[in-house]
Amino acid sequence: MEDNQIKVVITDIDETLFSHKTKSVPESAVKAVEALQAKGIKVFLCSGRNQYLIGKSGVLNFIKPDGAITMNGANVIINDKIIYRYPLPESEVDMLIKFSKRLKFGLTLIEEKEGHINYVDDRVISAHEKYGTRFPQPRAYPDHYDRTVYQAIAFCDELDESLFLPHLKLCKSARWDEYAVDIMPKDSDKSKGILAVCEHYKWGPENVMCLGDALNDVEMLSIAGISVAMGNAKSEAKAIADYVTDDIDKDGWANAIKHFGLID
Repeated sequence: MEDNQIKVVITDIDETLFSHKTKSVPESAVKAVEALQAKGIKVFLCSGRNQYLIGKSGVLNFIKPDGAITMNGANVIINDKIIYRYPLPESEVDMLIKFSKRLKFGLTLIEEKEGHINYVDDRVISAHEKYGTRFPQPRAYPDHYDRTVYQAIAFCDELDESLFLPHLKLCKSARWDEYAVDIMPKDSDKSKGILAVCEHYKWGPENVMCLGDALNDVEMLSIAGISVAMGNAKSEAKAIADYVTDDIDKDGWANAIKHFGLID
C-alpha cells in the first residue's frame, strides 16, 4: 500500500494514543501527529468516550485532532459540528434501566454532551479508578428515559450481563473491564463512524489507517486500508490487524506511522 493513499489516521485514545501509566500522549506520538497534519493527513480520535469525556481524558492537552468519532461510532464530530448520529432505541434504554434496578448494578447513560449514573458501588469505583476517570453525579432514573442516549455502560460482571443482554434484541456489548461493559446499538460500532467520515470527505476505507488496542477496536481495524494493533493490545485486536507495533509506552504509535512510511 502506498502511503499517498492514506488521507486520514484514525486512532483509539485509551492505551493506544494516551497512556494511563504516564497520563500523557508519548512525545514521539505528539510529534508524529504534528508531522502527519503538516503533510495534509488528517488525524481523528475514535473512542468509546463522548465529547465531554474525551476532553476530560487529557488527550487534547497534547494534540489537536481534525475530528472525532465518539461513543463507539455513534457520533462523528468535524469542525465542532455533529455530522452523524446513531442513538440507542428508547425501548432498549428502558429495558436496561429495569435490569439495572432489578440486579442492582450501576448504569451510566451517555448523551451527546453529558452522562448520568444511577447507582455507585465498588464495581463503579474500581473501573473508573483503573481508567483515571470520574463517574458522573448519581441521579435516579425514571422507568422511561425520554432523553437521547447513544451508549450505556453497565457496571456488572459477566453473569449479570448474561442475564440482561438476551433481552436487548437491538443491542450488543463490548466489555472493557471485569466490572464494566459498553452497550451500543447492534448494528453500530467504530467502523460505522469511520464510514461516515469517509462519506463526508468522499474517501474509501482504503484511504484510512486505524490504530487500536481493545475489543471495541476490532471492527474499525477490520475495515481500514491499514490496521495497526498496539503491542499492548488484546489478542483479538492483534489477530485482525495488518501490523502489531510496540507497546504504547515504547513509542508504538509513532513507530507504526513510520513503519508504513507516512512520516520520516
